[in-house]
Amino acid sequence: MATWSAPGKVILFGEHSVVYGKPAIAMAIKPRVQVTVRHSRYYQKPNSPYISECFRLTDVKGSVYVRSQLPSASGLGSSAAVTVATLFAINDEFELGYTREEVGDLAFEVEKATQGGRASATDTYVSTFGGLVFIRGSEKRRLLPPQNLSIVIGNSLISHNTAEMVEKVAELRRTSPVIANGIMDAIGGVTMEAMHNLENPKELGVLMNRNHALLDALGVGHPVLSQLVLAARNAGAYGAKLSGAGGGGCIWALCSKGSRNRVAGAIEDCDARPITTSIDTEGARREKDE
Repeated sequence: MATWSAPGKVILFGEHSVVYGKPAIAMAIKPRVQVTVRHSRYYQKPNSPYISECFRLTDVKGSVYVRSQLPSASGLGSSAAVTVATLFAINDEFELGYTREEVGDLAFEVEKATQGGRASATDTYVSTFGGLVFIRGSEKRRLLPPQNLSIVIGNSLISHNTAEMVEKVAELRRTSPVIANGIMDAIGGVTMEAMHNLENPKELGVLMNRNHALLDALGVGHPVLSQLVLAARNAGAYGAKLSGAGGGGCIWALCSKGSRNRVAGAIEDCDARPITTSIDTEGARREKDE
């Protein structure tokens, strides 16, 4: 058997617009998904459509066991982490010989197939390689992470469906293309500004707040996410915004070390779950078999 793990992620800037070729910045975080795959003549279809697609795409049969530190349907890249860890474990167990880059590409194909053709390579790339990543179309570039980046995530505990949120934005583009494309252009502009301010937390916070407002205008916000964002800002965060598909899931707040505990407490006071975390630089890795 083979056991691999892969990290979750937060999208710092550019969600949704990245699906349409605009830039995005994402960061791998410490919580992980661990997947064990064992060769087997008998194949029982997994509950996860992502895992099922991994086995279908690689044309192998085996059993699978998943352990996750990431809440599902929360915007923290749990499906990408499951996909990446599963493919690495399959690649290892069945000696398929794929490189890390090839597994990352396969993981994107799995996400795209499972999400009806609309998916960005952001989540799977970040989960595969770790670190801080800039993505625009087919361009993927590792960035030097800023020093002392202090992040508090607020899990609203409201599940969402990524495919539904992606389709909601697609519908807005069909019915109101001028509005939708204008918002996405603005999100792209905010993301590029953020690229030049990664070492300036105060300005980065201002840009986060703008990005959140634009995502609200796209229709992917949620009243509880707005409550968490405002609570984090009022507790001293430089900025706060939703992360991921929206409609539930998580927000992330950029904090100073002095405000981190206050921000976490403010999120908890809203009956949400705070997660204090930092950047993961490893990406997917092999774990010891138990």
